[in-house]
Amino acid sequence: MARPQKILTLNAISRKGLARLPQRYVVGNDIAAPDAILVRSQVMHEMPILESVLAIGRAGAGTNNIPVKAMSARGVVVFNAPGANANAVKEMVIAGMLMGARNLLPALNFVAGLRGDDESLHKQVEAGKKTFVGHELQGRTIGVIGLGAIGSLVADAAIRLGMQVIGFDPEITVDAAWRLPAQVRKAASVDELVKHSDFISLHTPLVPTTRDLINADRVKLMRKGCVLLNFARDGIVNEEAVLAGLNDNKMQAYVCDFPSNLLRQHPRFAALPHLGASTEEAEENCAIMVAEQISDYLDNGNILNSVNFPNLSMPRESGFRLAIANANVPNMLGQISTTLAAAALNIHNMVNKSKGDMAFTLVDVDSAPTASAIAQLAAIAGVLRVRYLPAAPTE
Repeated sequence: MARPQKILTLNAISRKGLARLPQRYVVGNDIAAPDAILVRSQVMHEMPILESVLAIGRAGAGTNNIPVKAMSARGVVVFNAPGANANAVKEMVIAGMLMGARNLLPALNFVAGLRGDDESLHKQVEAGKKTFVGHELQGRTIGVIGLGAIGSLVADAAIRLGMQVIGFDPEITVDAAWRLPAQVRKAASVDELVKHSDFISLHTPLVPTTRDLINADRVKLMRKGCVLLNFARDGIVNEEAVLAGLNDNKMQAYVCDFPSNLLRQHPRFAALPHLGASTEEAEENCAIMVAEQISDYLDNGNILNSVNFPNLSMPRESGFRLAIANANVPNMLGQISTTLAAAALNIHNMVNKSKGDMAFTLVDVDSAPTASAIAQLAAIAGVLRVRYLPAAPTE
């Protein structure tokens, strides 16, 4: 009987998510030689990741805390949970818009600093409230940069609030395009979006092309009184440029999820302690999604929502399956087929898909492969990892 799969948890993972793992799995925060790792925020770049690890599941969307490139070279599949926390972040963006439009943070600070009896407080409030006059969201324009699961929900919510929406995403997927409300006007560039927006909400990953996406030149293009919202990644915004924009009143406010020593004393800078996805519902949704993905991969080799390997799924048509992580190079399928034929293994079904430099192959054969056959597959140039997956026992 095959040994149970072992899952190492690096952070507190929702119990509802862990409950989606098969009961035969061994799960804990002190697991030796784990088959997979579940992580939320812990940074893994400097930690030793054992050769036993076949997969890493991030209970969230971003994978900056995981050494994805190094894992790809080892054939380790890295999963995330895109969209599972989208509603939580959308609600935070709405709160951020109201904070910026209605001057809520300086108003709260004003009230917190009042002194005196109730009559004195009332007089101070009446005298001071004119300082915090804001404007309504209805009729204003929000520019949404990044139209994935979160961005499309933000766009839809803004429309329901009576706002106009401009969107920009040069890499929008077909599924995301279908989700996008028809009222969203497409911008041809980030510059065009910035020029025509009263609010700008950022929903892109932090990659070389998005670092300092909001810089000094783009701050100059903003409408006077613009509110910038960043619940994505701090490096997308150049803080020096934003500080200059706030100081010369080009920008009304900068609301984000990333505290900053440079900005935190500014009265129109509002930073939250990375709360965008911090709801019980979002944490449960992320954990459930990634746990289901991990277990399907460990038991069946199926891949859904991987950041480094292609989505790939094949119904089982035999009790003997090979899962092969490989580089995306010519003649890989031919070499796999030839090796299996030489080992007298009849191919019942085969699926191969690629994603950039990486590819993955699932093969159902009619009999159990020998250790020698598996070793020969592993020896093919470009093959990163081979696993034999007999049909998993039912729960």
